[in-house]
Amino acid sequence: MSDAQKLAVGDKAPNFEILDQDGKAVTLESFRGQKVVVYFYPAASTPGCTKEACDFNDNLNPFKAAGYTVLGISPDEIKKLKNFQVTQDLNFPLLSDPTLEAHKAYGAFGTKNLYGRVYEGVLRSTFTVDEDGIIQVALYNVKATGHVTMLRRLLGI
Repeated sequence: MSDAQKLAVGDKAPNFEILDQDGKAVTLESFRGQKVVVYFYPAASTPGCTKEACDFNDNLNPFKAAGYTVLGISPDEIKKLKNFQVTQDLNFPLLSDPTLEAHKAYGAFGTKNLYGRVYEGVLRSTFTVDEDGIIQVALYNVKATGHVTMLRRLLGI
């Protein structure tokens, strides 16, 4: 098992073109000139991922006030993402990456170790991208609970 190359502050954020919960194509490039929070999570409607998504949703106003758009990316299919968005009343785009292309480009897929079991999976990761498409924050293996608060503290919002 091998891990993808991890991104660092100052790297150019890899562009992606993937579908959102409504089946609409979304590219990172379409947000050029804006600041973006891109977070990768393992699976919609699971306890940790629900907590994380709801934390982002509850903090959308401070992120928006600071000029950030939030995008959540998982390997889930569009239908599952739409259900997640509706049942949790999420007000930001959820992007479907079943091929893991975006995950791997960001180093958000790799070797995990859970109770001694080693396997490959989604590495819960969060990035902020500035108006020029440059990584400003790169956080890998974050916890679902408390990580939005930590990100806000790092960003001063």
